[in-house]
Formats: sequence, C-alpha cells, structure tokens
Amino acid sequence: MSDRARLVADARRIVVKVGSSSLTTAEGGIDPARVRRLVEVLAAARGASAEVVLVSSGAIAAGLAPLGLTTRPRSLAAQQAAASVGQGLLAHRYQEEFARHGIVTGQVLLTVDDVTRRAHYRNAHQTFAKLLELGVVPIVNENDTVATSEIRFGDNDRLAALVAHLVHADLLVLLSDVDGLYDGPPSREGSTLVPVVRSEDDLVGITIGTTGASGVGTGGMTTKVDAARIATGAGIDVVLTSADQAAAALAGSEVGTLFAATGKRRPTRLLWLAHATSGQGTLTLDAGAVRAVVERRASLLAAGITGVGGTFVAGDAVDVLDPDGTVVARGLVNFDADELPTLLGRSTSELKAALGAAYEREVIHRDDLVLL
Repeated sequence: MSDRARLVADARRIVVKVGSSSLTTAEGGIDPARVRRLVEVLAAARGASAEVVLVSSGAIAAGLAPLGLTTRPRSLAAQQAAASVGQGLLAHRYQEEFARHGIVTGQVLLTVDDVTRRAHYRNAHQTFAKLLELGVVPIVNENDTVATSEIRFGDNDRLAALVAHLVHADLLVLLSDVDGLYDGPPSREGSTLVPVVRSEDDLVGITIGTTGASGVGTGGMTTKVDAARIATGAGIDVVLTSADQAAAALAGSEVGTLFAATGKRRPTRLLWLAHATSGQGTLTLDAGAVRAVVERRASLLAAGITGVGGTFVAGDAVDVLDPDGTVVARGLVNFDADELPTLLGRSTSELKAALGAAYEREVIHRDDLVLL
C-alpha cells in the first residue's frame, strides 16, 4: 500500500469541500448529474467506515437561474437574495441524493461569530459531534443570507480548513475544476503538476493564480493553497484535486496534490480567530506591553495601550499593533472603542478605584488573544 493510500485509508473523519463550478451548469443552476456523482463518491467513503463532512459552495450560484440572473451579482444584497433562494434548493438536492443511499443529511450554516465568540464555538463543536454520532452527513456553508460587511469568511476553501479543525478531521479534500497544483498556469504549455507539498520550500517559484476559471465561484488557486496552509499547520493532511477525480482521491490514488501536515492541532477558537476574522479596529501598544503579550502570553491591560483606531464594540476582533504599526496579534476586545481612550495608560487598580469593578477586567484576555 502506498503512503497516500495508507493516509486515506487511516482517515476516520474526512472533510470534503466542493466549489460552485463543480456543481452547477454554465447557466448557473444546479447540475443534478454532478451532484449525484459527488454524492455517490461520498456515500462510498461512508460505506468504507469514514465519517464525512461536506462543505459545499453553490448556494448563490444555485439561486441565479430562478431569479433570472445570468451572472453572479456584485452587490451584497443581491448575493444574499440569491443565497436565500439557492441554499434551500441546494440542501434539498443533497438530501434527495444522499437518501438514495440511506444517509441522512443535516444543514449547518455558520457565521464567524459561531466559532470565535466564547459562548458560541463550543456549541458549534458539540452540534457537529452529535450529528456525526447519529450517522448524519453535515452539509456546511456560510450563512450567506445574514452575513454582514462581506458575504463570506474569505472563501469556502478557508471555511473548509477551519471546519476540518473544528471537527478534528484527519483529512481535508478540496475539490475544484482544476486537478491539482501546477508549477505555473495549468493552461500554459510546460506547466507540470506538483504531486506533493511538504513545506513552504516546495512552493518557491510556483506561480499561483488569483481567480477561478468559472464565473460562478469566488475562489482560485490562491485560496486553496491558503486553506491548505491553515489545515496542514494544524496537523491535517490535505488533498487538492478536481471533482472528477474525487473517487480516486478518496480511494487513496496518487491524484492531485497532497499537502502534508506540518504542524500540530491548536486551540480551535484561536485558529478561527486568526484565520476567519479581520480586525474591526486597532490597539497600539508600547514596547513593554508588546513583550508581555508576545513573549509572556499575558492578557492585554489598558496601561500598555497608547492608541485606539477604528470603530468597534465589546466582543469584536481587533488587531494589536506594536509601536511601529506592525500587527502582532488579534483578539476579542472587552470594551467599546469610545470607552477606551479614557482608560489608556491607567493601571487596573486605578481604574477600579476611579470607575468601579466593571473596569477591572482586561482589555483583551489572553484566552481571547492569538499571535499573528
């Protein structure tokens, strides 16, 4: 048995991500034949005793045709309208196809808050755990209909990498319309497939495109490589290949590109905080506070903050800057932006005496702080 075949055979929990272009017709509607072929492959993996979580794009694309749209809309409101129509169609199609194999599906729509705020992320993990315990295939997408500021976490490739960590997956399989990572544009003569990536050194000199080939998806090879970095850095192997080669990939054949795990599992919520959020504002620290946060992994106190930027409220993610303006960390802040200026440079005991016990708390607790 080859190393690849053994790796896949040993994977007891697999997250599979499929892109919009692999599920839809050129006109933007769901392609029943493509969905059926994918489900047959995933059902076979289930039959081989692996638990499967599916991260599926396609909600916005599926909603285009019913709304009479020919291309993916640019405005957030129009994208959310398309997602609202398309998500139900997509979930129903999956439900029907998995039912042919006696498998129950469950829809899981996530927002960034579900997995970064302390009160929510444990519930997300427990929900996945119970679905898998009950033999259900969770079908995951971002909750596009209620997303704010941006329609996505960044992209569903990134979402899939984070979900793989959240559910403690052994393997992440990224399916798209390209059969792997090439050392140049796949359409260019002379470009060759990169079979294995074991470290960043293997990516040196490789030209990675920024856009997808179809007009219905949002990702390109850049997002897939970034997702592979997130997953492998958290101890999860990744296979990148085309949807047409899904069966071969899940059988352990040497198809596509294998990104070998490079790191170890880290606290789930902090991984999401680092990779699924963007800072809603900034806190600039003095040199002493930077050392405390970076070297001693201490909580951030008001005494070490020299400046506040942006508009945010308690619970938002903010970027933490050193005196030169370099981002050194990101964390969930405990105060609104307009509260902080009066607190800067003051010790915790001073704040408690002047303003009350409510102001004794950290600006960012170390459990809500991740180094970048």
